[in-house]
Amino acid sequence: MLLDFLSKNQADTIYLIGDIIDAWRLRRGWFWPQSHNDVVQELLARAHDGAKIYYVPGNHDEVLRGYLGTHFGGVEVVKSAPHVTADGRRLLVTHGDQFDSIVVNAKWLAHLGDRAYEFALWLNTWLNRIKRLWGGQYWSLSKWAKHQVKQAVSFISEYEHVLADEARRHGFDGVVCGHIHSACIRKIDGLDYVNTGDWVESCTAVVEDMNGRLKLIDWTAVMRTRDARARKLKQARRSEIPTKDKEVA
Repeated sequence: MLLDFLSKNQADTIYLIGDIIDAWRLRRGWFWPQSHNDVVQELLARAHDGAKIYYVPGNHDEVLRGYLGTHFGGVEVVKSAPHVTADGRRLLVTHGDQFDSIVVNAKWLAHLGDRAYEFALWLNTWLNRIKRLWGGQYWSLSKWAKHQVKQAVSFISEYEHVLADEARRHGFDGVVCGHIHSACIRKIDGLDYVNTGDWVESCTAVVEDMNGRLKLIDWTAVMRTRDARARKLKQARRSEIPTKDKEVA
């Protein structure tokens, strides 16, 4: 789905806001299919064609924080990055895990939570396979759980305000982050809070148009709409096929 998104969208500047490579998972067992290589090759091709690409490592790919300032095929590894929108707003681009008290102070608990999250994704995959048998649409179990559990809602709200306060302290007009897998664009005390979500379950990205407006794109919704249009077009074409009248003896 990420490759499909990239094939339909071009940008002069691309920010990879952490957890692009899941090093935690790779330590437990190597998993690197061809589709992963395809994503890497697509990004390197963009860099070769002149796009500026910044890689801001997160907690899952924190090993790359040892290579800050390094360029890999035109992709620059940075701790964070300032981004100025077309309408002049200064945004702090950061992964955001350094503001997660569990990741910072209890990494063992973060790893335990990661295992639980993997199980939720595995269960979610099978639930959606069953739903597809009768034409059901994609549904995110973990996203539903986050909105149902009060502690999760409280954690997300606190995280958002901490990130907004950090941007304000450094003189920014807003912050663009990731980490908590909860895509959102909203105002917090006059500052722009932007969370890009992820490409594991929600499949979301944030884009800026030529006027500086930021937009959250839900690619699962885009693909559902596109598939529905394709089905309607196919059905319409079938209905237009003339049928031969039966011969009457």
